[in-house]
Amino acid sequence: MTPKKVSVLVAGSWGTALATVLADNDMDVTLWSRSRHQVEEINSLHRNSRFSQDIQLPPNIRATDSLEEAVIGADAVILVPPSSGMREIACKLRAYMDANTLLVHATKGFEADTVLRMSEVIAEELPGYDKDNIVVLSGPSHAEEVILKSPTAVVVAAGHTEAAEAVQDLFINSYFRVYTNPDVIGVEVGGALKNVIALGAGLSDGLGFGDNAKAALLTRGLAEIGRLGLAMGASPMTFAGLAGIGDLVVTCTSKHSRNWRAGYMLAKGVPLDEVLATMGMVVEGVRTTKAARALAHKFQTELPIAEELYRVLFEGKSPKTAVEDLMGRGRTHEMEDIARTSFGKRQP
Repeated sequence: MTPKKVSVLVAGSWGTALATVLADNDMDVTLWSRSRHQVEEINSLHRNSRFSQDIQLPPNIRATDSLEEAVIGADAVILVPPSSGMREIACKLRAYMDANTLLVHATKGFEADTVLRMSEVIAEELPGYDKDNIVVLSGPSHAEEVILKSPTAVVVAAGHTEAAEAVQDLFINSYFRVYTNPDVIGVEVGGALKNVIALGAGLSDGLGFGDNAKAALLTRGLAEIGRLGLAMGASPMTFAGLAGIGDLVVTCTSKHSRNWRAGYMLAKGVPLDEVLATMGMVVEGVRTTKAARALAHKFQTELPIAEELYRVLFEGKSPKTAVEDLMGRGRTHEMEDIARTSFGKRQP
């Protein structure tokens, strides 16, 4: 049975875009926000000007600042906070969440302190909810294009196929195509780490290194994503799909990418604090770079691009020197490297 009431938490750019897709699918959509001003603007003017400018939102989207009102009675709950806010919201859900409610998250990142994936954070805070029914939605999907109904393809993953297929049915329409995948780890790792490589792509472009350099960065970046994902238990084929190469390409090449813009500004000499203040929205790749470094140590995996970006972001290394150091690394046989990462045969 298709859910009739769907709640989206929170009313950021991606949450608003997903709410629009659901509203176009004839759902009654509740969009939750802490901001009373934002709630009033959505309900009275059908706009969310901070995140979607003057785009008119469908009339079957209504907003509330009451989490209880948003969640109780909902057939599906879609979580779209920044990674830093996921635990807090998941914890608050405990008082209202029904075990039979469809639960989806569309946040790309790791928790900073624990380096847990978002589905792991949710599972910890909702111990009464079957963790295999937690669905992750990811893939190459800029909110700015989704809200304009530009053709988009995403992937949903869950431990239980039935949960993923229910979310597929919830979202799929003529402009928003949804594929299913059983590999929750791979989909979450790909969605998070592509933001790190996008920072590097912005640095490369800001330094004027051209298309050759960026092509190399994306290719080697995909190898890093696959290498860590494989070590964490992901399926290698996931990184050849929408949550891997698809999301990597769109985030590293698009004018909509906050992570690319942040890297570009850093290359131009803008301090990190000023870059983040200028963005006005979360740049997940900065937090994820820290997490990637920690995960590389935990799983004894080499992530040279992420390591150099960490030094640029947090140790004051110049972007130009970082790129030179990457280019000056010891010789490696590409096929041997590929064989032990995402596109090789999965190791036992």
